[in-house]
Amino acid sequence: MSLFLLTFFVLYGGVHVYAFIKIRGAISLGAGVSGVLAIFFLLMVVGPVLVRVTERHGLESLASSIAHISYTWMGFLFLYFSASIAVDLYRFLVFILGKLLHHDISFLVPATAVSFYLPLLLAAAISVYGFFEARSIRTERVTLASSKLPAGIEKLVLVQISDLHLGLMVRKDRLIPVLEKIKAENPDVVVSTGDLVDGQLDGLADLVPLLRDLNPPLGKFAVTGNHEFYAGFPQALSFTEQAGFRLLRQKAVPMGDAFILAGVDDPAAHRGSPPLFPEHVFLSSLPRDRFILLLKHRPVMDPASLGLFDLQLSGHVHKGQIFPFNLLTHLFYPVKMGLSNSSLYVSRGTGTWGPPIRFLAPPEITVITIVPSC
Repeated sequence: MSLFLLTFFVLYGGVHVYAFIKIRGAISLGAGVSGVLAIFFLLMVVGPVLVRVTERHGLESLASSIAHISYTWMGFLFLYFSASIAVDLYRFLVFILGKLLHHDISFLVPATAVSFYLPLLLAAAISVYGFFEARSIRTERVTLASSKLPAGIEKLVLVQISDLHLGLMVRKDRLIPVLEKIKAENPDVVVSTGDLVDGQLDGLADLVPLLRDLNPPLGKFAVTGNHEFYAGFPQALSFTEQAGFRLLRQKAVPMGDAFILAGVDDPAAHRGSPPLFPEHVFLSSLPRDRFILLLKHRPVMDPASLGLFDLQLSGHVHKGQIFPFNLLTHLFYPVKMGLSNSSLYVSRGTGTWGPPIRFLAPPEITVITIVPSC
């Protein structure tokens, strides 16, 4: 955690330094205004830490206010930084081209003020759009044919949610539309592939009845994500169970004669140590004549488990949540969103982490229909 915080402060602080230099280069600021701006930037850098500190001391209203300000700023700043870097890259390429051609083509370079205001306006516009995109939940549909469905079952309908991140930023106003969409699908079972919660859970009691009201015939099941452990696992477990979800931790349960549902813990549960019961060990004990659905938060397929399940459902990456951050997440998890092959589906996630913004990565619930193969 210390290494993570150090890395975060260095990188996030560096982005603020970059933005400060850009502002000073484009606008003449007096010493007083520069000082106020520097203080604001410093507060925004430590904002995520202030959120957790105030939350842990029971100052929920203050924590919520700080979270909305600091995380919205984080999203806006990331968009500005990305757009500004693109402009800087363009200016550099024009400079190199001029050197190669031995001609002055500086007229192709926008003025310093334009180079500042253009990314600024673009970031502001995308932030507003992204606020609404984060609330525009898509319904993604996948149909799979399997010879393992028993006779008499015409189809099985499952709904996957992932990365809802219930907490200070995602509350009742964001949860209700999700639940309404799920109920409209009339699924046989609902699964959550991790990060159902986010941060402290003391103020989420009013969400429990809403979640408990969701009662598919075969039940609701969940696996842990990394944020269940960041929030404090005992509290996350209690909330998940009160909400009516059965947590699968290196465990499999039969869904009648229809299929088998298996789930594994997120690696955050083991703090760098291997699990006592590796994924492939308990999967190898399951009957292969049944359709096996594996719930796993991170979109990583264990080579030792290949062939031991029929479909893995994952989330975690949010498709980067805000473009072009997906380019970075793809370095760590080089999988495409959706059904990348016949045995892996990766959700873009249903909620948001941090900034209440999505851009080119709309939230989703996933409706998976399994039908008998001909």
